[in-house]
Amino acid sequence: MKNVLILLITAVQFLSCNSKKNEENTKTEVIDSTSTKVEKSTAENALVYEGLLPCADCSGIQTVLKIYQGNGTMEGQKFELSSIYKGKSPEKEFVEKGNFNTERGLENDPDGTIFVLNWDKPVEKQSYYGYLSTDTKKIYMLDRERKIIKSKLNYSLDLKK
Repeated sequence: MKNVLILLITAVQFLSCNSKKNEENTKTEVIDSTSTKVEKSTAENALVYEGLLPCADCSGIQTVLKIYQGNGTMEGQKFELSSIYKGKSPEKEFVEKGNFNTERGLENDPDGTIFVLNWDKPVEKQSYYGYLSTDTKKIYMLDRERKIIKSKLNYSLDLKK
């Protein structure tokens, strides 16, 4: 019985040491591969939408939304949202970076896509953009109920080519 217990403890220690080693190697590979591939992958896998959104106390908010698809995992899904309030003195650029998640279905379009920016943060810090499957070149700013904002003002961004 003692021999079985010693053998079991030794096996567990061996496996745990081996898994830590593999984990460290994986982390190193990820860091190395992302540091060398970030420039390529962001340019190749990024959707870039831009436009001028309405502003209550300025001439408009110049907005650029970059969606980085990454490697297809949730950890690789990053976004960058930059906003410049036009007509303010001085014009400052605000940049927000974080993670996003996608949801299917926008309005009456079951194949539409919704991007939930900052999905891993409290609801009040999340924002929503979405596009209809019939027009993926235009992305709409959505309200808290994930609906397209109905207004005479333009709450959409266009896909940059």
